[in-house]
Amino acid sequence: MLQKRYAFEEPVFRASGTMNRITGGPKWLFPLFLWGARRKFVFPESGTAISFTIVNSSFVSSAGNEEIHWERKFSFPNNTRYFNALMSLDEKHMVVKDYLGEPPLFYSDLEFTVDYGGALKIESLDQRLVLGKLEISLPKFLQGLATVVESYDERSEVFRITVDVKNSLIGTVCSYEGEFTEDA
Repeated sequence: MLQKRYAFEEPVFRASGTMNRITGGPKWLFPLFLWGARRKFVFPESGTAISFTIVNSSFVSSAGNEEIHWERKFSFPNNTRYFNALMSLDEKHMVVKDYLGEPPLFYSDLEFTVDYGGALKIESLDQRLVLGKLEISLPKFLQGLATVVESYDERSEVFRITVDVKNSLIGTVCSYEGEFTEDA
């Protein structure tokens, strides 16, 4: 099912489910998260049993590149928040290019691997701050490095996902885990 999900044979993948938990970082990052929420990147809310939808739309850009827009929507009791991205494959460096936010605020190289149980593991590598057309490399101590594990539970017929974003100085920046099913 993961192979089917990431094959992007259909131009749009839609799914819905629940994030069992969403955890934010330290309270002093609240202003940064609030600012990021306006850019559909990060958000200050935490909670349990949060409704979630994901829409992956694949297309060919005007430059001829195959790209995938990720819209992840979290429906908190008092707010709807997004964590959006635009991804494409860099075949030369064999990484996925990930532009986060709308308009993009951060860039990250992503490495995809499959573990022995068949789960997909995604890890962020080098990151840059995006200021319009200018991209500035971030030193490691300013990076929020993500580890994502996505799997498919055949018994329950659900996709499961765990996301942890950590910084070497402050620890957890944000994390969430939950499950979703493809919409019919």
